[in-house]
Amino acid sequence: MKKEHLMRLEGLSKDERKTNGVIFLIGSALAFSLMTVCIKQLKGRLPVAELVFFRSIFSLFITRLIMINAGISPWGINKKLLVLRGILGTGALFFIFKAINSLPLAAATIIQYTYPTFTALLAWLILDEAIKKRILIAILLGWIGVQVVVHPFSDNSYTSQFSISSIGTALCGALLTALAYITVRKLSKEEHNLVIVFYFPLVSIPITLPFLIKQGVFPSGRDWLWLLGIGVFTQLGQMLITKGLSILPAGFAGSINYSQVLFSSIWGIVFFSEPLTVYIVMGATFVLGATLISISDLPNF
Repeated sequence: MKKEHLMRLEGLSKDERKTNGVIFLIGSALAFSLMTVCIKQLKGRLPVAELVFFRSIFSLFITRLIMINAGISPWGINKKLLVLRGILGTGALFFIFKAINSLPLAAATIIQYTYPTFTALLAWLILDEAIKKRILIAILLGWIGVQVVVHPFSDNSYTSQFSISSIGTALCGALLTALAYITVRKLSKEEHNLVIVFYFPLVSIPITLPFLIKQGVFPSGRDWLWLLGIGVFTQLGQMLITKGLSILPAGFAGSINYSQVLFSSIWGIVFFSEPLTVYIVMGATFVLGATLISISDLPNF
């Protein structure tokens, strides 16, 4: 099935491949932004581990049904890297979900979207890729962007929602997302997209189960609707982003997924009456600039 998938891609022109990849990634950004709305609607009533667990149960069930229907073996080839991808993804979800609960939606998303710069740094540290001066500039711009968003020296009611721990949580989510991007990009060269998606919940469930037993809260009323939304939108986002990463370089993909900042800012205004402040706009501009610099030297694909 993996070979058939690659053959279908090879039958497309370079522009068609790029267009498909962009569509997949914008779709994933929209899906993930709607997932953040569902998390925010729960207003912290359920522990983060429970959100990750329910999301994983839904994803495992749906992905396995799709794989059975398509006749795809779920176990893959590079099992160690698949498990590592699952661990990194699970950790990223813990931090991201926690940050969404504790920060304004647009701010949490902007801080999370420092991950393309983390990706460039990690490629240097882990893969021994040369780090160029423009990457150092991108790192500086991204950090300035985060500082502008949280503007820690302001005393107004909006900035009172920020704390060192919540900012650190969002940055940890960005770091683990960058590591997950590197593993997905590597795995996509030999594994079917659905196998990569399947290992995420396969690893997440045993990790989150002990937390659920100890801290779990039984959902009530509309909580079930928001949990279903988290499962549906995260599953859709994972499938689309995995397809996109099988076509486009990880750095380029990161820049396209920055559209989630736009979506999340809109949802924050519409659903939660969050202000679109000049700090959010300026911070988003700095982080976007850092992202564009980070991908400015990508090879042709």
